[in-house]
Amino acid sequence: MEENNVKPGLFEKGGKLGWLHSTWDAFDTFLRVPATVTSKGAHVRDSLDIKRVMIIVVLALVPAALFGMWNVGYQHDLKLHDLPGFWNQFFWGLWKVLPLYIVSYIVGLGIEFTSAQIKGEEVNEGYLVSGFLIPLIVPVDVPLWMLALAVAFAVIFGKEVFGGTGMNFLNPALLCRAFLFFSYPSSMSGSLVWIARRCGADAITGATPLSYMSEGSAAMDAISNAGFSFWNMFAGTVPGSVGETSVIAILIGAFILIWTGVASWKIMVSSVAGALFVGWLGTAFGVTDVPAYVQLVMGGFAFGTVFMATDPVTSAQTETGKWIYGFLIGALCITVRLFNPGYAEGMMLAILLMNTFAPLIDHCVTSSATKRRAKKVSIA
Repeated sequence: MEENNVKPGLFEKGGKLGWLHSTWDAFDTFLRVPATVTSKGAHVRDSLDIKRVMIIVVLALVPAALFGMWNVGYQHDLKLHDLPGFWNQFFWGLWKVLPLYIVSYIVGLGIEFTSAQIKGEEVNEGYLVSGFLIPLIVPVDVPLWMLALAVAFAVIFGKEVFGGTGMNFLNPALLCRAFLFFSYPSSMSGSLVWIARRCGADAITGATPLSYMSEGSAAMDAISNAGFSFWNMFAGTVPGSVGETSVIAILIGAFILIWTGVASWKIMVSSVAGALFVGWLGTAFGVTDVPAYVQLVMGGFAFGTVFMATDPVTSAQTETGKWIYGFLIGALCITVRLFNPGYAEGMMLAILLMNTFAPLIDHCVTSSATKRRAKKVSIA
């Protein structure tokens, strides 16, 4: 009888503020493991849960984000022939990128928390990564109201309507960018990058290496004449989206993801192989003079391969399927670059398209394996 008289906690179900249980639980367990233990039955005991996986991905993104913030200031000052120094450039870039993060997390998490409260479920931690990714793949000067609308669309129609984290079949961050690109093309840079002025509301645009892909068989000459070399594209000191320019910073993130087992190296390697194959075909048949290996350091290829193609929710799940999935992403990306000069960056479209085909790839792989096993059994 005494146990029945124990009153539930303030935020526990049945408590005075029990209707806020989902929100309270999300904040309460954000940086700690709750003191609840299993008492019976068989359970998997592992410290690596969804929250920890998401935190690892965020940590892997930090090098690209920090470099991108500095590069925003550097590109601005380079364009205006004014180089005030490293820290001035970094804090200028931070000042421009920070509002994007604020809008991304306020809108995205607001919808996530509201959805969890309505459904009476725990808040999913999946948006920790999506919210960190979105500011790294949109123009620096995208109007904040447009970004808020795109984030809301991506979270509601890309995740929540399918059941939340783990149930979505499209990458929410890429869906956000796709919404912006197709809904507000005049405010999206396409092959150009927006660079904010220090004073005033105007902006200037600087051509990215990808903007010269429309030159076809003379593209590499145009890229070189514009002052872009393989090494500065590899280092990241070129115009582009915030987190996509530095291959060095992206490779640091790739090492973290592979070392911790969070991302599939098979998808990364096969994506590179697909890009090199189609890139080689492009140069062999005279479609472009851009070497295949240069395609790997241009635009958002490296960033998309490491952080988006490897999304465990939207990518292929079977081991063989991962090889096929990654190869097709790399191949489609370069195909778009070679034959669609109106939109030279094909990584977003390639990943979203393969997100939709990932379940089919897994189905074909598992069906093929089942048939082979059945044939072996019948022969035996």
